[in-house]
Amino acid sequence: MLKFSTGRVLVIGLGLIGGSLARALKQRKLVDEVVGFDLNRAECELGLSLGVIDRIGEDLGQEVSKAGLVLLAVPVKVMETVLAEIRPWLREDTLITDVGSTKGNLVLAARTLFGELPPGFVPGHPIAGAEKSGVGASDVDLFVRRKVILTPLPESAPEATLAIARMWQAVGAEVLQMDVSRHDEVLAATSHLPHLLAFSLVDTLAHEAENTDIFRYAAGGFRDFTRIAASDPSMWHDICFANRDQLLAQIDRFTAGVSRLRDAVDRGDSQALLGIFTRARSAREHFSRILARSAYSPQVQQRPARFLVRPDGKISGSIAVSGDRSISHRAIILAALADGITDIDGFLDGEDSLATLQAFRDLGVVIEGPHQGRVRVYGVGLNGLQPPVGPIYLGSSGTSMRLLCGVLAGQDFATELCGDDQLNTESMRTLVQPLRALGAQIDTADGHRAPLKIMPAQLQSPGAALSVGSAQVKSALLLAGLYTRGRLCIEEEGVSRDHTERMLGRFGVSLQQETEHICIEPGQRLVGTQLRIPGDLSLAAFFLVAANITPGAELLLEHIGINPTRMGLVTILKQMGADIELLDAHEECGEPVADIRVRHAALQGVRIPDELSRLALNECPALLVAAVCAEGETRLSLPENDTFLSNTRLTLMCQALEQLGVVLSVKNNELSVSGGALGGGRLDSGGDPRVAMALTIAAQRAAGPLDIAGCESVGSFCPEFADLARRIGIALFKEED
Repeated sequence: MLKFSTGRVLVIGLGLIGGSLARALKQRKLVDEVVGFDLNRAECELGLSLGVIDRIGEDLGQEVSKAGLVLLAVPVKVMETVLAEIRPWLREDTLITDVGSTKGNLVLAARTLFGELPPGFVPGHPIAGAEKSGVGASDVDLFVRRKVILTPLPESAPEATLAIARMWQAVGAEVLQMDVSRHDEVLAATSHLPHLLAFSLVDTLAHEAENTDIFRYAAGGFRDFTRIAASDPSMWHDICFANRDQLLAQIDRFTAGVSRLRDAVDRGDSQALLGIFTRARSAREHFSRILARSAYSPQVQQRPARFLVRPDGKISGSIAVSGDRSISHRAIILAALADGITDIDGFLDGEDSLATLQAFRDLGVVIEGPHQGRVRVYGVGLNGLQPPVGPIYLGSSGTSMRLLCGVLAGQDFATELCGDDQLNTESMRTLVQPLRALGAQIDTADGHRAPLKIMPAQLQSPGAALSVGSAQVKSALLLAGLYTRGRLCIEEEGVSRDHTERMLGRFGVSLQQETEHICIEPGQRLVGTQLRIPGDLSLAAFFLVAANITPGAELLLEHIGINPTRMGLVTILKQMGADIELLDAHEECGEPVADIRVRHAALQGVRIPDELSRLALNECPALLVAAVCAEGETRLSLPENDTFLSNTRLTLMCQALEQLGVVLSVKNNELSVSGGALGGGRLDSGGDPRVAMALTIAAQRAAGPLDIAGCESVGSFCPEFADLARRIGIALFKEED
C-alpha cells in the first residue's frame, strides 16, 4: 500500500486560490514547507514577503520530485501544458490535485499524457473566490465553511483521496465527492451559466444609445446580478471551451425557460407568470433550507431561548389563537388537488404547516402567501402534480411526511421525502405497511425510517377493510384512496380526529361512513372553495388552563374549533369542575366552531380513563398543570399503545413538575398526580414546545418565579404564544442567548 504525505506542498500558480491555500497551510502549521512556483516572478516575491510561502521554487522539475503534494492552481487552458512539464518528475506516491472549475478537460488531458493515471491524482475544485485576484488578495480563511468538490477517478487510490480531503478539511472546508461529468454539469448550471448571462446582459445594454443613463440609474438588483461581469474575460473564455458541451446544454435549457416567460408576458397569462415567479422564489428558499437543514418558519429560533415567568399575573381579556394545525395541513393538500382556486383564511404560519405548503410548491402548485394567515392556492386537479426537481424536505413535520406519502403513493412519478435529523429517526412502519398493502412502492431506510423513496405504482383496493390506529395514517389512506382502483374501506381501531373526512366533504368528495368503516370511491373531483380555519384548540388549551387555575381570571377565546374528537381536555376539565362555556356555537367549513369563555374555578382531582386520555394526549402537559392545581388526586390512564416510558413529552413534563415539588407516581401505565403547592426555580423543557408552554402557565400558581430553558422551539410551534400570554396578563419575559 502506498503512503501519501502532504508534508511538503508545491503550489504551482500563486493566484488568489493557490495563494490562499498556501497561506492557510503555512499559518496553521499544517505542513512542513510550502513552496510557491509562478512564471510571474513578482507574484512569487510578493508571496514570500507576505509570508504566504516558505520559499520560491526555482527549478520546477526538482521541486516536483521533492514534493509530497503538487497543487495545480493555474488557468484551465494551461493545465495540460503544466501536466506535461511535471510528468517526468512525479513519483508514484506524489499527490496531485487542482483547483480548476472544469474537470472533464483536465481528466482527458491527463489520460492522454499518462496513459495510466497515477494513483495520487485526485482532481478537486474549491467553491470559493473573491472580487480581487493575485497572491496579494490571498486570505487565510477563504475556505472556511466553503465547499470543496473532489472528483476521484477509478485509478485514484482511496488513501490519496483521503489525504487530500483531510488537507482541505484542515483549512476549514466541507469536502464533497462527485464524478467528473456530474461536477461539470452542476458547475455549468450554477457558476458558468450565471457568469455568461451577466456578461451578455451588460454587453447588450452597453450597445444601447442611452447606455450611460441605464447604468447611472441601475438599482441594487442590477448591480448584484452583473457584478460577476467584472470577472477575468480570459479565464471565462477558457472555461467556455473547456466545459463547452455542458454549458451549451444549460444555455439551451435557460433559453427555453426565457421563451416560456416571454410567451406568458406576451399573452398576459397571469397564472403562468405567478407560477414561474412563485416556483423560482420557493425553489431558492427551499434548496437553501435543505442545504442548511434550516427551518421554514421565520419564527424558528436558532439561538437558545428561555422564558422567565413571575407568578403575579392577572388573567383577563379576549384573544384569538392561530389557525388549527391539523386543518391547515389538510387545507393545503386538498386545495392543491382541487380544480380551481381555493382561498384560505386562518392558516397557521408555523413550521409544520409551512413544510406542507412548500412541498406542494415543489410539486408544481402555485401558492400565494401566507400573509397574515391568508393563502391562495391554484389547484392543479387530482392528476396535475409535477415531479419535483429533488427530494422534498419536510423539516421536523411528521404530519407532512405521513399525509404526503398517501398522496404521492398514487402518482406516476418518483419522489423522495426526507426530514431533519429528528424526523429521520422516527419509524414510519405503521404508515408504510398499509400503503404497501394497496400496492404502493415505498423504500425506507433501516428501521422503516426516512428518507422515503416512493416509486410510481398503480394502487389497488385490497377488498377487505384496512385497520388503522391513528388519524394521520387514516388520512394518508383516504388520500391514497383518491388514486386506487376500486373502493377503499378503512376500519378504525378507536376514535380519532376526523378533520380529513370533514375537509374532503368541503371539497366535494363523498365518503360512506358506516359503523366501523369509512369508504371512499377513487377519482372523485375536488372543487376549489373558500375556507376559514378555526383557532387551534390544542393551542387554546394552555390559556384555558391558565384561566382555570388563576384566581379572579375571566378569559374569552374567540373562534376556536370544537371538533368532538378534539374536546378531550375540555371534557376532563369540566369533570374536574372547570367553569367553561361555549358561546355562539356553529358550523363553519364543515367544522364546529365556538367562542370559549373560561373563569377561574376550584378544581377537583378525578380519574381519567384511557378513552378520554387518548383524545387529550396532545394536551397532557397542560392537563397535568390543572391536575397539580386541583384538590386531591388525579389519575391518568394512557392508551394501551402508549406508555410513560416511551412518551418523551410526558416524561419531560413529569420531571419538571417533580423539580417543583409535585408528588407523582406511575403504576400499571397509570399516572397519579397529587394536588399541592408548586415551588419556583430553574427548569428545562427539553426543547419541547408544549412542555415549555405548560410550565409557563404553571407559573401562575408557583411560589416563586420560573426560569424555563429550552424555549426556542415555541417560536415555530406557536409563533404568537409569548405575545398572547403577555396580552392576557401573564408576566412572561423572553431571554435569548
